[in-house]
Amino acid sequence: MKAMVYYGEGDIRFEEREKPQLLAPTDVIIRMTKTTICGTDLGIWKGKNPEIEQAAKAKTGNFNGRILGHEGIGIVDEVGGAVTNFKKGDKVIISCVSRCGICENCQKQLYAHCRNGGGWILGYMIDGTQAEFVRTPFADNSLYLLPEGLSEDVAVLLSDALPTAHEIGVQYGNVQPGDSIAIVGAGPVGMGCVLTAQLYSPSSIIVIDMDDNRLAMARELGATHTINSARDDAVSRVLEITEGRGVDCAMEAVGVEATWDICQHVVKEGGHIANVGVHGKPVKFALEKLWIKNLTITTGLVNANTTGMLLKTCCSGKLPIDKLATHSFGFSELPKAYNVFKHAADEKAMKVMIDFQ
Repeated sequence: MKAMVYYGEGDIRFEEREKPQLLAPTDVIIRMTKTTICGTDLGIWKGKNPEIEQAAKAKTGNFNGRILGHEGIGIVDEVGGAVTNFKKGDKVIISCVSRCGICENCQKQLYAHCRNGGGWILGYMIDGTQAEFVRTPFADNSLYLLPEGLSEDVAVLLSDALPTAHEIGVQYGNVQPGDSIAIVGAGPVGMGCVLTAQLYSPSSIIVIDMDDNRLAMARELGATHTINSARDDAVSRVLEITEGRGVDCAMEAVGVEATWDICQHVVKEGGHIANVGVHGKPVKFALEKLWIKNLTITTGLVNANTTGMLLKTCCSGKLPIDKLATHSFGFSELPKAYNVFKHAADEKAMKVMIDFQ
């Protein structure tokens, strides 16, 4: 089968790989029908996650590449003997988080840190979804039946982007009715924050980015204010909009020091900073200014414990998330899709969809 394989910093290859096999009775093999590229995949390509190679070498002594991808939908092709909720032929949404459901952390709904080999492993610690077939562990707890009538482009975003935005941005940020919020970074997850924050009726949603095209989309999706931080002083503008107070919640949705810095300078006393972005380098934490402000600062990896609720909400038409799908490619064009997503600003790309059929 064909797959997009990561071999090290700056080295990904679209090549032939062996079809995966069932390794445990709780596994299923899925024939992929649609996947997408996440900013995290770009981060891996750029070398943000050297632990991928390190873990493989510690376990087997060598690293033979890792198939990328942790999002997608497909059709169940093979079923392990212990799987009871799914059968061959079922069309399913693959969660980016695999969970055993029985360990200490899973009992706390901390599925991202499953202690039995689950958590975020697809396209990271095990081969992922950017291939014609994928092995999904703990299938009964880690898949969702795809409802008839739901857009497949929306279904793919329920794998990761939407639940990550909702849980790590909006829920951890404790967004309440009437709150003012700032979302720094208008990529797919930042846009997911814009959409899911509106489920909680904030009074203002300020979106900050350097891409005018993305800012225009943010306004279309519900942002009340947008700021281009390449042209304007984002901190001054946020303070101006909030009459000098700052925001109740600042969400960092990029994963670099510049966006983190905006968040820690625009949050008001008693507010929340919700870090959603994936950071590959240290950032400066202005504790000498923040210690007195009674803030709550959260970090996290999505647990996917609200995916079921978001699935129902999407089926109701309450979240126009399909607007995030700006480009579509056939699976054979996956290298081209990576190039487009890598140059998202120039290509006016938000989320690129990869079709296998």
